[in-house]
Amino acid sequence: MLPRDPLVRFFTLAAALYAGWYLLYELLIHPWGVIDRAVIDNLAWLAGGMLKALGYELLPTPAFDTNRYLGVQGGSHLWIGDACNGVGLCAVFIIFMLAFPGPTRHKPWFTALGIITIHLINAVRIAALCIVTTINYEWLTFNHDYTFYVVVYGWVIGLWIWWLLRFARTPKPAAP
Repeated sequence: MLPRDPLVRFFTLAAALYAGWYLLYELLIHPWGVIDRAVIDNLAWLAGGMLKALGYELLPTPAFDTNRYLGVQGGSHLWIGDACNGVGLCAVFIIFMLAFPGPTRHKPWFTALGIITIHLINAVRIAALCIVTTINYEWLTFNHDYTFYVVVYGWVIGLWIWWLLRFARTPKPAAP
């Protein structure tokens, strides 16, 4: 039974969903590897396509792991790790959407929009980091660890604010 207080209800439901997600991911999904690998393959494909569209020539992929590495001529290969693929961030977004009140009819399309845009922004992040290595390799760590965290997490917070302001409003009671 969930608490009546909306804030306590949200945190209780979100914590339970996150605990379930964490266990599911750590015990089954991540060891299986198929989902992480599919997401990374798609990120490399999208980011590589963006870089080619911008006129960059991609570095040949190393024979030992063709889809986790991406780079452009004049730069260096980047390795796309499981922690950087956005799966966990998308899960947190989904958990927020499930736990937070709002009209059920809008949740499916808004959740799908959020997942798609988070994935696309992550692909832009990877492409931009490839470009950063051509300018100054020493800027990579700062941009990976700070700049793009602000951009990607800022986007997710922006989606949540959009949901709060546009869809999660509760009607005000009529004045007596």
